[in-house]
This record gives sequence, structure tokens and C-alpha cells, in this order.
Amino acid sequence: MTLHLDQKTLPEGTGDASAALRQRVAALNTRYRHHGATAVLQGALRDPEAGRIAMVSSFGAESVALLHLVAMVDRHTPVLFIDTALLFAETLVYQQEVAERLRLTDVRIIRAADSAVETRDPYGALRFSDPDACCALRKSEPLEHALQGFDGWITGRKRYQSGTRATLDFFELEAATGRIKVNPLAHWGSEDTRTYMEENRLPRHPLVARGFPSIGCAPCTTPVAEGEDPRAGRWRGQAKEECGIHFENGRAVRQKA
Repeated sequence: MTLHLDQKTLPEGTGDASAALRQRVAALNTRYRHHGATAVLQGALRDPEAGRIAMVSSFGAESVALLHLVAMVDRHTPVLFIDTALLFAETLVYQQEVAERLRLTDVRIIRAADSAVETRDPYGALRFSDPDACCALRKSEPLEHALQGFDGWITGRKRYQSGTRATLDFFELEAATGRIKVNPLAHWGSEDTRTYMEENRLPRHPLVARGFPSIGCAPCTTPVAEGEDPRAGRWRGQAKEECGIHFENGRAVRQKA
């Protein structure tokens, strides 16, 4: 399924989350506090308190681990994949291969509408003059539209990735939208994903072997040298660290390995 989404402005945020939503998230965290990733996913996808949940995946360097876990719990879970029209060809092929291998039945390819791109980035040069606006046009806004109708979404964020995520819970409230973010891998360490992929013989993104530990759009991603931060190749040389999909305390926070 491919969705073309046209949006010029995001809807107004809902402000502070209601007490009822905060209590709902707190109850979920209490219920699953001592459980593992699989149990958290089962709760997210089956517990009425969690609501209707989708997974958002880039089909990037480590995405296959969480995709595999989701497929084992419910392979009919909606999986939202944002095709910016600037992705590596290898990513598009890998997305199809992984979806077929895991037998995912509801992968939704999300794209900005042609009309929006023609209006705001007719020559494909917006990434040079305003990379944040390019990400908003091609990623953040289409995703926001695609998530309408869902009560929450599954992410691959982990506690070790940055200091601000050191206390990341399995369930958290996205205050601006009132949606629940589900972080089943919150307690996984840096080696856990690699071990899981090896033990389950999951296919790796072909660009990882070519020096791309973090993979985004082709024009904005470069190989990473030994010893560099794994995300050093994203928007190299620019004062930009995130695409804007994940915000904490109202600002984008760089993921660190």
C-alpha cells in the first residue's frame, strides 16, 4: 500500500496531556515494568489500554530486529515506511526483501504528495538551502498524517542512545499529539541488537558492510570512519542532528551509540 500525503502545515498541538492519558500510560508502565521486549509488544498490540498501534520503521541498519519481534507477535501490524524519494536504492530493495521474509501483511509506504513537493521543492534542492524544511516536507509531515487514526506507535529507541533517554520507559506520552510511544527495546544494550540479529539469522542492510552504520536519505548520508560516532555520517558538516520525527522536551535530540 502506498499513501501520498499532502500537508502544508501540521495540526495544532493539544498542549499538556490530560490526566486520563497520563494515568493510562502510567498504568501500562506499571503493568509491564518487569517484562521483556516481546511481552511489551504483546501488551501494546493486544492490551485495550494501548489502543490502536502502528509501527514506524526506516528499514535501516538495525530495524530488522524490531520488525522481526513485531512479526512474531502479529505480522498483520501496520508498518509505516516513509519513502522520501531520496532513499538509497539498496534501502528500497531491502525493505521489500525484509517485508517478504517476515511475511508482513500491512506495510504502508508513505510519501509526500507530488503537489506538495512541486510547490515546496520543485527542483529537489531544498535539502541544500533548508535541510530541516526538507525533512519536514518528506518525513515529519507525511508521518503525522499517516499516524492519524492511531493511538500510538512503536519505535526502536533505547536508553543507552543518549543521556536524555537514560530513564526511557516502555510506554511514554507524546504530549503534542496525545499518542503513546511504545519503546519495547528501551532496555536493550548496544550489543543486544547485533546478537539478536545473528541468533535469528536476520539479513543486514547491504550498506552496513560498506561503512554506513546509520542510514538515511542518500544525499544526506555518508560513510563513517572507524572511531566516529555511528551517526556522524548523517547531515555531515551541517548544524543538523535529527530529522524531526523524534522530539524530546520540544526539541530534537541526537541519538548516540
